[in-house]
Amino acid sequence: MLNSVKIGICGLGTVGSGAVNVLNRNADEINARAGCQIVITQVGARRDNPACELGDISVSRDIFEVADNPDIDILVELIGGTTVAKDLVFRAIENGKHVVTANKALIAEFGNEIFEAAKEKGVTVAFEAAVAGGIPIIKAIREGLSANRIEWLAGIINGTGNFILTQMRDKGRDFADVLKEAQALGYAEADPTFDVEGIDAAHKLVILASLAFGIPLQFEKVFTEGISKVDPQDVTYAQQLGYRIKHLGIARRSTYSDNGGIELRVHPTLIPAKQLIANVDGVMNAVLVKGDAVGPTLYYGAGAGAEPTASSVIADIVDLARTLTADPEHRVPHLGFQPGQLNHIEILPIDEVETAYYLRITALDVPGVLAKITQILSDADISVEAVIQKEPEADSDHVPLILITDRAIEKHLDEAVEKIQALDATAGDVVRIRVESLS
Repeated sequence: MLNSVKIGICGLGTVGSGAVNVLNRNADEINARAGCQIVITQVGARRDNPACELGDISVSRDIFEVADNPDIDILVELIGGTTVAKDLVFRAIENGKHVVTANKALIAEFGNEIFEAAKEKGVTVAFEAAVAGGIPIIKAIREGLSANRIEWLAGIINGTGNFILTQMRDKGRDFADVLKEAQALGYAEADPTFDVEGIDAAHKLVILASLAFGIPLQFEKVFTEGISKVDPQDVTYAQQLGYRIKHLGIARRSTYSDNGGIELRVHPTLIPAKQLIANVDGVMNAVLVKGDAVGPTLYYGAGAGAEPTASSVIADIVDLARTLTADPEHRVPHLGFQPGQLNHIEILPIDEVETAYYLRITALDVPGVLAKITQILSDADISVEAVIQKEPEADSDHVPLILITDRAIEKHLDEAVEKIQALDATAGDVVRIRVESLS
């Protein structure tokens, strides 16, 4: 075992400053677990951060100096993005350094080539903090559940979207109103697209799916739908039916397709209100994983923030410190499966996915309309599990019809919805939200 492991931290923002603070505050416990002294030798940052005290640690305004420093054993990449960060990580790997990163976009989009480069140089790239902040979900799937054939996983893996949907449900507010508050509180960026349109969650989902199913990272194949079109009335109707709307990332082995396949999808989802994951509110994250041996397991905690994310960053540093002297061939593989053992299972397009649906249809308040709609669904082999027919609003001859369907393949529902929208007795587009029982 080494006497000390020297690390270089690149990026001194929220997570970088959190990592410095936790390493300093908990040094005795961390070093005892690692079996050696973990020493911050150099920091690369464009500017200092008053949120942390660097003392006599060497600081460089050029982050690539950290990657080139021969004294550094582990480079910690916390600058974000996929341009400079990518070059930095490849430079560190080329120089024979291990890497710890919290960068989900970098791993999701370039992880395959990063891991291949790391394998060739005999180093490890650790990324626990890239998904769900302080929740140790990477280790749980890759190591804790290694005896299992993972059947599916579903996660609330973006705190901003979860905060918005929670406020819409509890306060009856609309999306735009809550988004402004989320931005004022610092939960959402000035440009919130990555969070509210599901891109951030898609980055995380593709990482979880690769770990769960032993498949290459394939970000471009994730179906992604955001929450910006979720209407408060649908949140209310969902509650009346015993459901809550959550923005989920779902990865599932297909159980109906003859050729198998993997579903990768991020979208608003109705979940039965009695389920634990339906009660994960505010900015908290949770991931539900179903293994064939263990059954469903739920992982809950803070999905972002300085110290929760730093917790995962430092856990990776400790793991690497423990294995620095180990033969590279005997370290835990990046995606949990040994090199050359990844599965090349088809990622299903969204129109081949099977799920249940919530439908809201605006229809004339006349006899026979519901019968026509249910007949169209029946002709498509789609059964209806529940119906709510609301009273017409004042000065309106239309009423909202709310239906919950049984499970159906999406392309069949598409065809049925097109016919429903063509009826003279319906108006506007049919609103639909996918429904999952997660059992």
